[in-house]
Amino acid sequence: MDNISDAKKIVFGNGCFWCTEAVFSRLRGVISVRPGYAGGSVANPTYEQVCGGKTGHAEAIEIEYNPILIKFADILNVFFATHDPTALNRQGNDIGTQYRSVIFYKNEEERGQAEDFIKKLAAEKVFSAKITTALEPLEIFYPAEDYHREYYENHSDQPYCQAVISPKIAKLRTKFQHLLKKSE
Repeated sequence: MDNISDAKKIVFGNGCFWCTEAVFSRLRGVISVRPGYAGGSVANPTYEQVCGGKTGHAEAIEIEYNPILIKFADILNVFFATHDPTALNRQGNDIGTQYRSVIFYKNEEERGQAEDFIKKLAAEKVFSAKITTALEPLEIFYPAEDYHREYYENHSDQPYCQAVISPKIAKLRTKFQHLLKKSE
């Protein structure tokens, strides 16, 4: 990649953004992961507003990546393997539309790739239940408040992190070792 303009971005909602940031920041080729909000109707929402479930926004992450070092298909594979895409509007004990499984696409190419990936998973019966992951056009991504950034890195000893995020990291290390940064 000759310059940063060759980087690509994708926005996902797949549960708590503390979890998803911790997962995707460990992948080689990922330049940055920002927690935030997308898919709702309230401009510049706050964490409290989104958690209240009345904004329509999902907790989301914006992943900036180098497509030479990691393929979009690999990112999709990690996305579907590290959350439950069959749970409608929930991930574990986190319940509400703000925790929905959703891919926010920027163009028809991304939408088509995501749609094809979902069809492939369904055809291969990877999940015993129907995939409920939504595909929604990305209108705008609102970055979350600064204290959400690198939450797991800064609070890994917290009970929530130990109970929910650490097992996701362990699964990532086991299943996707070939996609991890050397430091992992």
